Amino acid sequence: MTVPLLRIETSAELPRQVDVVVIGGGVIGISAAYYLARRGVSVAVLEKGVIAGEQSSRNWGWCRQQNRDARELPMSTRSLALWDNLAEEIGEDVGFRRCGLLYLSDKDAEIEAWSSWCRFAATQDVVSHVLSSKQATERGKTTGRAWRGGVFSQSDGIADPARAVPVIAKGVMQAGGHVVQNCAVRGVQTEAGRVSGVVTEHGEVRCSQVVMAGGAWASSFCNQLGIAFPQASVRASILSLEPGAEGVPDALHTEAVSITRRGDGGYTLAISGNAHLDPTLQQLRFASDFLPMFAKRWRVLSPGNLQGLRAGYETRRKWALDAPTAMEAMRILDPKPSRTMLSKTLARARQLIPAFNSVEVQAEWGGYIDSTPDGVPVIDPSEVLPGFLLAAGFSGHGFGIGPGAGHLIADLITGADPIVDPSQYRLARLKASSWGKVAEF
Repeated sequence: MTVPLLRIETSAELPRQVDVVVIGGGVIGISAAYYLARRGVSVAVLEKGVIAGEQSSRNWGWCRQQNRDARELPMSTRSLALWDNLAEEIGEDVGFRRCGLLYLSDKDAEIEAWSSWCRFAATQDVVSHVLSSKQATERGKTTGRAWRGGVFSQSDGIADPARAVPVIAKGVMQAGGHVVQNCAVRGVQTEAGRVSGVVTEHGEVRCSQVVMAGGAWASSFCNQLGIAFPQASVRASILSLEPGAEGVPDALHTEAVSITRRGDGGYTLAISGNAHLDPTLQQLRFASDFLPMFAKRWRVLSPGNLQGLRAGYETRRKWALDAPTAMEAMRILDPKPSRTMLSKTLARARQLIPAFNSVEVQAEWGGYIDSTPDGVPVIDPSEVLPGFLLAAGFSGHGFGIGPGAGHLIADLITGADPIVDPSQYRLARLKASSWGKVAEF
């Protein structure tokens, strides 16, 4: 993998029995296990590859309220409060800081859309400041040019994708939870119509609850259980620069490029929304579900290649529990990024920020971002398989709201009052038409 990532040591021993098995060691699965373990619940995270090896280390690192869909905003606000406490609780830095997020633009329509969101946010007790041309130009002075306007969300922040989730995984183990890497879960066992355990490549684990937090793999896994979960993924291309540029905002979004300061002092660069659509059989199955989203975003999506089909993460094939699966053949989704997209991103960043012309590229990587038809995640106990909870489809927003999502999952499993209203995250909502319901951010 070319993406920077903190590797951690975990146990190779598979527990024979726990209360809850979490499938997937990304930010959602690890956060769920963290809050379960802190409540005294016996929990094991089983990860087919390495902790945070896929999208949880390949994202920008933004932890934002700004421009959130109304259905995600309460969880985002609660997540920020949880991010505040993680370093002290675990005793190790996760790279989180409320540095504020800066949005700059020269387009009146874009500025007005951001302003409209700010007015809505004020009704939810979320403060985000609309910037005049003078204010935007001052905050964006590192660009060396004037701006028509922007917004600044001062209470938002960033965390370090290279270390945040691995550090939280350490917190899971500190609280008595199990974390096992290189252990793919092949299927779920049932007794009397409900979950009784899981079958892994290294043996069986008895449990009464399973959380499916497998990211881009979630739909194909659900298919093994007869659960239809509309999910599609796009391939993003991102790069990072070496440290050395001075005076650059910690988190800056423009139409041309978005920039985030990394924990090592370098910067992550990406073009918001731009991605490649690699065709898979799963996309064909759910094509009608995603037509509204693709219709709204066709300008920023480009035809992909056969990487997705070859990777097997969106397979429609049923697999056996006593033989290697696609997950073992592809431990970590590490797609090749688009060279054209990387070149465009770097050129735009260096044109926008002159200081970037004196620093070199640090790393380049691709990543598959899984999405639901309406761009909002599913966090829902199954109606057809008691004991099975689906938590996937975070649509590129999972890193920032990961702690809140994990807390909600722990609430649902333990019967506690939910940290936010879970009704908007139900799977059943996706059965209705998605036209007009695609999240805007």
